[in-house]
Order: sequence, then C-alpha cells, then structure tokens
Amino acid sequence: SLPITKIAAFTFLNFFFIFNLYMIFESELIAGELIKRYKRFFVDIKVKNKVITAHCPNTGSMMGLLKKGNKVWLTKSNDIKRKLKYTLQIIEVNGSKIGVNTHLTNKIFYESLLNGNIINLKKTDILFREKQFNKNTRFDFFIKQKNKGIFIEVKNVTLSRFKNIAEFPDAVTERGLKHINELLAAKKKGFDVYLAFVIQREDCKKFKIAADIDPNYKKLLTVALKNNLKVICYDCKFLSKGIIINNKINFIK
Repeated sequence: SLPITKIAAFTFLNFFFIFNLYMIFESELIAGELIKRYKRFFVDIKVKNKVITAHCPNTGSMMGLLKKGNKVWLTKSNDIKRKLKYTLQIIEVNGSKIGVNTHLTNKIFYESLLNGNIINLKKTDILFREKQFNKNTRFDFFIKQKNKGIFIEVKNVTLSRFKNIAEFPDAVTERGLKHINELLAAKKKGFDVYLAFVIQREDCKKFKIAADIDPNYKKLLTVALKNNLKVICYDCKFLSKGIIINNKINFIK
C-alpha cells in the first residue's frame, strides 16, 4: 500500500510492473459490537467484555448502519498523539459489510487507478492527487494526458435502503453541490470531468441518487450529465487486511 500524501504526481510507467495494489488497514482488524454513535465523531463499541470509545471517521448520517448490536471492526493506531486510539472501519448489516471510513475512499480509488482498473492510463499519463483547480477548489484526482486533462471527484457511498441498490447522499450535501458546479466549470474550460461513486459495500448491483433525501443534488446532477459530466460507480470487496475496488455498478439515472 502506498503512503497518502497531500499532492503526489506519478508517471504510469513507474507502476507498470506493479499489480494487485489495494488499500491496507493501518493495523489488524479488531471485531466488536456496536453500542452507539454520538457527537458525530464518537462511537462506543463492546470488544469482548470491555467498552471502547473509538473515532467515527464519517460525517454523514450513516443511515441504516447504526443499530445497536451490529457487528463492527476497528483498528488501533500507534500514533501516541491520538486521544482516541481506535478507529471504526466496518459495520456489518444483515450479513453484509460496509466500509464507513470516508478518509480511506480516495486511497481505495487511487490504488485502483494505478492498477488501470478505473480509467485506462497510458504509460505517458501523469496522475496527481488533490489537484488545485482554482483558488476555492481542488479535486481529488487529475490525469494529465498529451492532449487533454481529466479531473475526478470521488464520493463515498454507504447507503442502501432497497435490495441490491446503493444510494447517495445519505443527507443533504451542500459540499456535493459545490463539487458538481466546479466540475461543470472545469468542463467549460476544456477538461474532461468525472464524478466517481465508491460504494463500500458488496451487496449492491445498482446505484442511484437519493432524490428524496436531497432533491437539489439530483436536479443539479441531471443538468451536469447533459453537459457531459461522466459518472462512474464501483463497489468494493473486503479482504482480510484491506479493501479493493471490485465491480463496475450500473447507474440508474
């Protein structure tokens, strides 16, 4: 697993002989049982006969995931400066695992980009992380090709209210609206633009926008699609030590 840096540029040639990269957890997963989430960033978890307060790395509503008694997995940090030593990583609902750490989403996507599993990179392409677009916005990824540039913004998906269907968002998202508007601005300047939804679940075959939760997001995305914003959706596979992009998922417009 490659380290996360604020901005990094790599030629695809550097990784030509690297394969099977995937996001690896910082430490061994620890199983537990969910007690409750509170103050957004705190979660109490029962591990054996002990109650641990862990960091909850997800600012969303986490709709459908927070039932008391759900099986969970967490990791322990070796950072002596951290007040909360444990981080919630996975929640199991109805036998299906859901990755809830939004801080890992870009890393999952990034290592699949390097593997050529998302967009077909050429040996001469250059891949940037957290690339500045203007003074107010930086996008998650930028691919520099000979004749064009590609901006990619990535969103984490955990919500599923209907069988085999993943949804986004799980709450009203002003930040999401901003990103679509900025992607449209980049498109007007001649860039190709992508919105990538990473579904940290294994139980969904389709993806759609939760229009009842955020109708404004649905409306703006519909406009953006007509202006050549490209949407790509992938689910994830959970391994013993990490998470990897798995299958491309159909987007229900």
